[in-house]
Amino acid sequence: MKVCIVGVSGKLGRYMVQHALDRGYEVVGVCRAKSVGKLDAYKDRITILPGATNDRGVIERAVAGCDGVLTVLAPWGVKQYSSGTAQAVLDFARPDARLIFSCGWHISRDGKDVYSWKLKLLVTIFGGLARMLRLVELDDQVEACRRIFASSRRWTVVRGSDLEEGESEGLPVWSRHVGDPILKSNRTRRVDFALFMVAALEDDALVQEAPAIVGCRTASALAHRADGQAAT
Repeated sequence: MKVCIVGVSGKLGRYMVQHALDRGYEVVGVCRAKSVGKLDAYKDRITILPGATNDRGVIERAVAGCDGVLTVLAPWGVKQYSSGTAQAVLDFARPDARLIFSCGWHISRDGKDVYSWKLKLLVTIFGGLARMLRLVELDDQVEACRRIFASSRRWTVVRGSDLEEGESEGLPVWSRHVGDPILKSNRTRRVDFALFMVAALEDDALVQEAPAIVGCRTASALAHRADGQAAT
């Protein structure tokens, strides 16, 4: 399998590289030119295309011939990075390609998610300040996901809880809706978030799903183990 990782130089992207290589995949990565050095450990094992992730020309070249595309929807800046990146992937990836996107829990597909007041307050305050300072566009990440959800492509949007570093605990568990008891622990190892995204490439049960995930060894996951990987 040939895969493209958009946003490959970040922590999540580098974990995805390792998981993909462990599976024997051919990897093409896209990152900003100034971040290419972060990938020195993989420079002889992957192809790197420097450029902005919302540069349509760069994305078109990067996804050509790829069976799957793993995309980090980063909200940084005020240049529509998330929506521009998502739209380019949707427009240029092969018609049958698996498209896996990452975003935060604040994204809702159907409005049935139940958010804590703390999370809603954090998103409101942080989003407003970041927008005022022209640092982050959370609304643009919402717009990116709106376009993905409206697409007939073979997409999956993986919604992450609080991420932490540490050794892998295994494949995270997931639910369709934030607020499900299985997600209460609100913690996932970043290496396992990456594992879930890479594993989703070959999991047809996740096609056109927006799973919210938590670590498989968290208290809430262990307490609801009998509910399986796809509680509703």
